[in-house]
Amino acid sequence: MSVEARLAALERRIRPLEDELEIHRLLSRYGPLVDSGSGADAAALWTTGGTYEFQAGSDTTRLEAPADLEALYRGDFHQGLIATGCSHLTVAPVISVDGDRAEAVGYSYVIVNHGDTWAIQRAAVNHWTLVREASGWRVDRRVNRTLAGSTESHELLRGARNG
Repeated sequence: MSVEARLAALERRIRPLEDELEIHRLLSRYGPLVDSGSGADAAALWTTGGTYEFQAGSDTTRLEAPADLEALYRGDFHQGLIATGCSHLTVAPVISVDGDRAEAVGYSYVIVNHGDTWAIQRAAVNHWTLVREASGWRVDRRVNRTLAGSTESHELLRGARNG
């Protein structure tokens, strides 16, 4: 096998690894950004017009990036969380890459400070749909469902088997 052929084969093998690492880094930045009050930077993880859909009690909310996300992070509820001390923790998801599109499925937890103790306030499953833009990978859609035994949360979890 020629050097050129070996190099091309190596590049084909490395590209998916680089994509997965970039996606891990992107998703790992989310928590530190929202917990530090850097809402505009957190919203910039999304494509323009990308969406974030989550449950609050029995209500489902769908927000569009960047304006709706920035408003969420500036809002009283979120500001109260970060003033008390909290951690939005994204656990290493299962990632599948297909060209310029990718999906990631995994858990997230919101951990809140209660003086001398910390408690998990929210445990959820997330399905992230990502796209490669000229500037790199961005979130196009995030669906977040609490882990409360619902069929929908179980279906999102089953998406991890495709990684």
